[in-house]
Amino acid sequence: MQRLSSKDLIMPYFVIEGRNKKEPVADMPGIARLTIDNLLEEILEVKQLGIPRVLLFGACPRQYKDELASYAYAKNNIVSRAVAELKRKIKGIAVITDVCLCAYTSHGHCGILKTENRKQKTKNKVCIDNKETLKVLAKIALSHAQSGADWVAPSAMAKGQVLALREVLNKYGYKKTKILGYSAKFNSNFYGPFRNAASSAPLFGDRSGYQLDYSNAQGALKKIKEDIDSGADMVMVKPALSYLDIIKEAKRKFNYPLAAYNVSGEYALVKMGASIGLWQEKEVALEIITSIKRAGADYIITYHAKDVAKWIKQKNYLISPSVI
Repeated sequence: MQRLSSKDLIMPYFVIEGRNKKEPVADMPGIARLTIDNLLEEILEVKQLGIPRVLLFGACPRQYKDELASYAYAKNNIVSRAVAELKRKIKGIAVITDVCLCAYTSHGHCGILKTENRKQKTKNKVCIDNKETLKVLAKIALSHAQSGADWVAPSAMAKGQVLALREVLNKYGYKKTKILGYSAKFNSNFYGPFRNAASSAPLFGDRSGYQLDYSNAQGALKKIKEDIDSGADMVMVKPALSYLDIIKEAKRKFNYPLAAYNVSGEYALVKMGASIGLWQEKEVALEIITSIKRAGADYIITYHAKDVAKWIKQKNYLISPSVI
């Protein structure tokens, strides 16, 4: 039997400009967008609960957004400032930063758009300019590494993104900065609350041109292998609950450090069900996190991380090993 541990958990946060602000996310009860000062208070609590890792997302003010996501790697970008302050004041927490463009682009897509998409706002599939997107992702990752990030996590699903980040990090002397690849990131309907929190919803078209089709299991495994071969220190499946089969098969096939992202929509469903009396939040959340661990995830990114860590302190939760 395995034990569900606080060490298995990664707590995600949204960081915003300003001071002394906590902006509740309407679709995600219990989650708020935080200024750096309040973020530090939260992370101190997380550390005390035994959670050793956090994942930071930047929420970019509308006036700073443009087609090239230039604020994402600007000298004083919000994530780099948050990392530097966190590293200066809190020891013993590993900081992972999300590396993507969607929260910083005026159009809300995860990369630099191809010329035809810029000129014509399509209602359907939107394709990114992979070469230009890799350049920007590399700039963002380098900015975060220079501020002290322990891990950078490219989530744009641009082909070759892990290799591009590894090359630029090595070139500038950040060989010890690790990469968490969003390797199997599906074009999912479960991202809605996150997109509201990060102000990253696409203004036109969809992301099927660069994210995985949710029916494509073999494509997901292929992407995971590509990231491993490209030098990722850990790979990820996102979302988690509807993709337990992918988690299980990825662990069986590659036996490589594996994270799973219990995403915003999965979290919101648990909260909504509890609010109308369908179930007890604690029991349902623990069942879900346990199933993700049982399927083979080494680490679980979840908005329930703080709650789960508190519940674990109250009782040790045993998990049967995966049958694979």
